[in-house]
Amino acid sequence: MFSSVAHLARANPFNAPQLQLVHDGLADRRRSPAGPPGPPRRSRNLAAAAVEEYSCEYGSMKFYALCGFGGVLSCGLTHTAVVPLDLVKCRMQVDPQKYKGIFNGFSVTLKEDGVRGLAKGWAPTFIGYSMQGLCKFGFYEVFKVLYSNMLGEENAYLWRTSLYLAASASAEFFADIALAPMEATKVRIQTQPGYANTLRDAAPKMYKEEGLKAFYKGVAPLWMRQIPYTMMKFACFERTVEALYKFVVPKPRSECTKPEQLVVTFVAGYIAGVFCAIVSHPADSVVSVLNKEKGSSASQVLKRLGFRGVWKGLFARIIMIGTLTALQWFIYDSVKVYFRLPRPPPPEMPESLKKKLGLTQ
Repeated sequence: MFSSVAHLARANPFNAPQLQLVHDGLADRRRSPAGPPGPPRRSRNLAAAAVEEYSCEYGSMKFYALCGFGGVLSCGLTHTAVVPLDLVKCRMQVDPQKYKGIFNGFSVTLKEDGVRGLAKGWAPTFIGYSMQGLCKFGFYEVFKVLYSNMLGEENAYLWRTSLYLAASASAEFFADIALAPMEATKVRIQTQPGYANTLRDAAPKMYKEEGLKAFYKGVAPLWMRQIPYTMMKFACFERTVEALYKFVVPKPRSECTKPEQLVVTFVAGYIAGVFCAIVSHPADSVVSVLNKEKGSSASQVLKRLGFRGVWKGLFARIIMIGTLTALQWFIYDSVKVYFRLPRPPPPEMPESLKKKLGLTQ
């Protein structure tokens, strides 16, 4: 167990792995008395076993690739699973007179389109959010390591919340470019009755009518919606996990089983999801209306909706995003466990900083 924790600590982007390894080696030599060579020390065997426990090194290309694959599964599957709720939410935003609430929205949709109507837009949802998940989670890991190395060990710990915010915002910038075409297609299918029922019908029709602009005119509102959402999603999740292990879970993470760790992941993900939904909902309303209408700008839609209008469908979105975010983190962490990827523990204050603050002798 100790060897596993030691390896995780060395893999943590908030520590300096190479310096720590050198330090460990020096410490071993200082503690070893001079004498005839004996059998290999147990600590070396444990260190070798710890290395073999993981399928790749933290920060390697394989690590980033598998993290991206985890993002594909976590975002693609979860968003597709809640398509019916997303459809009703979008219709409440663009036509509040007809779809007066979440239950009324489901009732009207079932009456007009039947059960199959609740699945409208599933194909662009799956493709679009799979691509978004690939970029969001994969690039987040890349930028987190990049920025932590730029800051250095001590500053990465002191400014870790800012580090999470910067890394997630950077990742989401690229993720939204990947998502925008399918998001525009999905909203058109879900909110314009009779326009198209499938991706194969909608995409060519949109391109014929408006060209490539039809697929990317919503990218700026997407940034407005998704970047704050993702910043909250990752920063709130990371700090909530840290707080849960510190104040709620009765034992250190190193002593928790994998299922227990995944439960903590799910709880932290749901808490983060509630805040995500609130922060990003006004921009989500603008995106829904903008992708439905031709020739409107984000500022025009925002002005027409007004303060009350941008908050329509918030309750449905809290349920949807809270559940989505929790499941996404659970799936993502499960992928890491399945592929035996390094999963660094919550960050701890570096020893050098403890000495500067007089916390150690």
